[in-house]
Amino acid sequence: MEILIRDKLKIVVFGAFDAGKSSFIRAVDPASKHVEARTAGGTTTVALDFGRVTIGGIKVFLFGTPGQERFEFVRQILSRGMDGAIVVVDATRMLDPMTCTLCEWLHESAVPFIILVNKCDHPDARPERFADLADNGYVHCISARTGDQVDQALTAFVERLGRLRRENK
Repeated sequence: MEILIRDKLKIVVFGAFDAGKSSFIRAVDPASKHVEARTAGGTTTVALDFGRVTIGGIKVFLFGTPGQERFEFVRQILSRGMDGAIVVVDATRMLDPMTCTLCEWLHESAVPFIILVNKCDHPDARPERFADLADNGYVHCISARTGDQVDQALTAFVERLGRLRRENK
């Protein structure tokens, strides 16, 4: 891994309700923090998830956003000063309008981002649905529940952010 200009990265994790954002952050950092509320179906993030990990000497801070439309203001606050973004999608569901809007906004904002197609271990998974979502081609299949390919996808993204920083110096 090459050295970044600075040794810290802020990465914001976006996605629709129940896509697996919190599970992704827990897979990366088992000691991560979550602000959740109980619902009929379990729990849901209502403010943020926070995790941290060190990759190749770089401190990576992960901020997970709530997936419900009504928390747009939280997504806007957490996205300030981000170095990159991760969009988590559920491979067992069709692409939703909120995820499309998020990807368009990230692209227009010139924020480097990747798509993590989650739940690829599920029998109903159809990851090919999301192949064209990131026009930059950075799509990774993962299972946040089992941790499969989570570390590899995050490491690849951190390395990409390092290359982009050096190119833009």
